[in-house]
Amino acid sequence: MCELININTYHFDHFLLDMDGTLLDLKFDNDFWQETVPQQFALHKGYELSVAKDILFQRMLELRGSLRWYSVEFWSDETGLDIVAMKHKSKHKIKIRDGVIHFLRRARSSGCRLSLLTNAHQSTIQIKFDQTGIGEFFDDVVCSHELNAPKETPQFWDRVVSAIDLRKARSVFVDDSVPVLEAARNFGIGQIFHVVKPDSSRDAVFHESFVNLDGFENITFSKNL
Repeated sequence: MCELININTYHFDHFLLDMDGTLLDLKFDNDFWQETVPQQFALHKGYELSVAKDILFQRMLELRGSLRWYSVEFWSDETGLDIVAMKHKSKHKIKIRDGVIHFLRRARSSGCRLSLLTNAHQSTIQIKFDQTGIGEFFDDVVCSHELNAPKETPQFWDRVVSAIDLRKARSVFVDDSVPVLEAARNFGIGQIFHVVKPDSSRDAVFHESFVNLDGFENITFSKNL
């Protein structure tokens, strides 16, 4: 179990938040890329589903952690499918994680700055903002495709400093990806939380190197010296 976490806004006043698996349930993306895309790819190419999955999953494995892995334009070219149109068709399945909206409201009322840092492609961000309404809470939206570096790399974090008003020692970062969290820690972000259950349909996975966060309901705020 994860304990309650108090954020002292005298010391920390900037939240850097991931989107998929942190604010939004990763079940949508896992189902989309592991089931919907292979099914449509199989139909498009005339493959058996198992063959389509083998081809796609091997390619994903090769590209994991790169900008191409996160690019809907790349995967549209790779598969011959209109990935953006497919996401629009499935957008009703996009879900906000429990407690997120209440947390975002509390964070804003406490005076914290909120910045979204995501590897998601720009078109995907817009679909998810339109579907969930979470975009209204953010002072900044930083997309790795615009910085030409994924969040897993030091280049992304070096470029974030010039993209937004960032004082890293006063910042809290929340993400579900361990490689991304490691990059943030190496950069010197003041406080880092690991989301243990990004996909509501799967078991929680705890990591001993980070403070584990079960849900945003577990975060409280205070302000004192």
